[in-house]
Amino acid sequence: MDYLAGLNPSQRAAVEQTEGPVMIVAGAGSGKTRVITYRVAHLVQKGVDPFNILVLTFTNKAAKEMRERITKVVGIEAKNIWMGTFHSVFSRILRVEAELIGYPRNFTIYDTDDTKSLLRSILKEMNLDDKLYNVNHVYGRISSAKNNLISPQEYNKNEAIKAEDIANGRGQMGEIYMTYAQRCYRAGAMDFDDLLFKTNVLLNKYPDVLHKYQHQFKYLMVDEYQDTNFSQYLIVKRLAAVNENICVVGDDAQSIYAFRGANIQNILNFQKDYPDVKVFKLEQNYRSTQMIVNAANSIIANNKNQLEKNVFSDNEEGDKIKVTRAFSDNEEGKIVAEGIAQEKALKGLKYKDFSILYRTNAQSRSLEEALRKLNVPYKLYGGTSFYQRKEIKDLIAYFRLTFNPNDEEALKRVINYPRRGIGDTTVERIMVAADKQQVRLWDVVTNAQMFLDGRSAASVGNFGMMIQSFQALAKNHTAFDTAMHIAQHSGILKELYEDKSVEGLSRYENIQELLNGIKEFSEREDLEEKGLDVFMQDIALLTNDDNDKDPNADTVSLMTIHSSKGLEFPVVFIVGLEENLFPSQLSLNSRSELEEERRLFYVAVTRAEKKLFLSYATSRYRWGTLNNCEPSRFLDELNPACLDLDFKPRFQQGGGEEFSSERVSWQRKETSGDVFSKPKPKVMKTTSILPKAHVPTAGFAPSDTSGLQVGMEVEHERFGFGKVINLEGNKPDIKATIFFKELGQKQLLLKFAKLRIIE
Repeated sequence: MDYLAGLNPSQRAAVEQTEGPVMIVAGAGSGKTRVITYRVAHLVQKGVDPFNILVLTFTNKAAKEMRERITKVVGIEAKNIWMGTFHSVFSRILRVEAELIGYPRNFTIYDTDDTKSLLRSILKEMNLDDKLYNVNHVYGRISSAKNNLISPQEYNKNEAIKAEDIANGRGQMGEIYMTYAQRCYRAGAMDFDDLLFKTNVLLNKYPDVLHKYQHQFKYLMVDEYQDTNFSQYLIVKRLAAVNENICVVGDDAQSIYAFRGANIQNILNFQKDYPDVKVFKLEQNYRSTQMIVNAANSIIANNKNQLEKNVFSDNEEGDKIKVTRAFSDNEEGKIVAEGIAQEKALKGLKYKDFSILYRTNAQSRSLEEALRKLNVPYKLYGGTSFYQRKEIKDLIAYFRLTFNPNDEEALKRVINYPRRGIGDTTVERIMVAADKQQVRLWDVVTNAQMFLDGRSAASVGNFGMMIQSFQALAKNHTAFDTAMHIAQHSGILKELYEDKSVEGLSRYENIQELLNGIKEFSEREDLEEKGLDVFMQDIALLTNDDNDKDPNADTVSLMTIHSSKGLEFPVVFIVGLEENLFPSQLSLNSRSELEEERRLFYVAVTRAEKKLFLSYATSRYRWGTLNNCEPSRFLDELNPACLDLDFKPRFQQGGGEEFSSERVSWQRKETSGDVFSKPKPKVMKTTSILPKAHVPTAGFAPSDTSGLQVGMEVEHERFGFGKVINLEGNKPDIKATIFFKELGQKQLLLKFAKLRIIE
């Protein structure tokens, strides 16, 4: 039982309560992963068969980390636990049971690109305006229907849904959804939403299958329960109905995925679903300083719809949160970049200790430019993942066709890549013939002489025979041997090798890296089945969090706040704290939307371990137009005792110039009758006027500061006039302490400070 010794009383109680419904409310940084893994290990130590335990996560990364930790406690038995993402676990079940609902066991899983490609084809065939029927909107509409378990048939029968589509000028949405579902079925393919939708169909339509898995999974654990949607909620509820040994772990304060269908009510109503539930609260934050935890608590306290908890920290008190005002988004980027360079040098940190978080991807431009100018290395999260790169998707499309020749999206992608004389006109004729004869595209390809003529028939026929040769080879060869054969004989390796451009070399190296990964897979001793089809199942289920990120790379991390969930950094910069940007203008129509934005800010703040910087700009370009910006209402909600302003407020009443415990006025323009205007604050605030920005002396130019001495007067282009009161350190990292007339004392690195010495 030594593994329990390191748990605090709340954590230990949650681990030891193994029977009946359990809800663990886990505050940010409270050791949630440790509790889940030790609870599973505790079940195994008590004699529960690992095959009877199901653990559901939202990322493969989380599942891998948990399994590794459990293995350290219980050993090799950890491999027998059913653990993974919702999609990976239920695709595994569907591989076994798929034939009951009319799908082959080797069904293809369509990613977002495949889905949108198919939808574009359908919109084109139906002669619909692709601006009115925007593919992203159509995709989102179908995804939302599936997550709410609305089938195409039910969609088309629902008068309210039809009326809504007609009112929006999209009266043919139901037909698109029906056609899309039929085409996926014909191709033996499921999209990501289908993996949950079809599992619900399976469990609802076949009681014996439901009974089988209810009795197999005697203990269920669900991580990040606040992020579950209706479809996930229903699967979990059905599977747990017999034994009710269900444990959910989550934090309603970190529910930020409503746009993906997540329903916060699932966690808020858990006690209603299971009246005899035992609730455990993990309230001690081990990640952040007391200052950061107190600031986060002051933010989330403004939400009405939440589970009560009191998050605290016994860590060091820590520095106050620095709030900086910039006069443009470009200046904000410059301030952040200089701040990182200075903080790194002063504190001896690495670049990977820093993260910059923003509300929208578009904000990264000014930040990237500023970082590049200072030669600060950075990694942009949310970019193109390895498996989304064109050359990788091209080769994988050949793999997909090898195991499921009915996969129409894969076939269309590679039938003429590399070029083999099968142009768009020929592909169109294949599609028309298939539609007219009500057969699959593959049937036309393998009988090309019946449907096409001349050179086209020969080229298409040869392509079909090549794929059939791949199928024959795959039956008796390892994943790597099959993959290498396909890469060579499809012509992809030759095509990329002959492209001697920098981009071509990079694409060739990426293919080599994919083949290296397949080689490693083929040599794994813990797998019984090592075919290429098994490898394909794994990579089809990679989540966004599983992109190729090198944890050892010494780079600053740039990402949206949504992407930062589950991560932590010693130093965090949150930028763009402006009304209509954060909170987003789109989220100000209802309390529930605004509360989700506030939870997003809470998530951002709680990513920081040691130090937190906040910034906003008074003007920002949007769609080519320079707009004046108002500071975010979220700044008003922060406890002023936690803040260190990078500018000194001057209070008109009271006469003092020190920072007051009253709320700071951020010079917001109060408006009336505006749906986006800020509501009147509950706490009376003093009227204040922020100092005017310093206007640099005409012809301002930084001086050579190698001879700077204590007592000299200087000018900083942003901080104004000041006096040097101390110098310390050695070149090139000399630190100057300067007292500025408007801002008070600041410590600057001379090599970044850009000071003008006043003679």
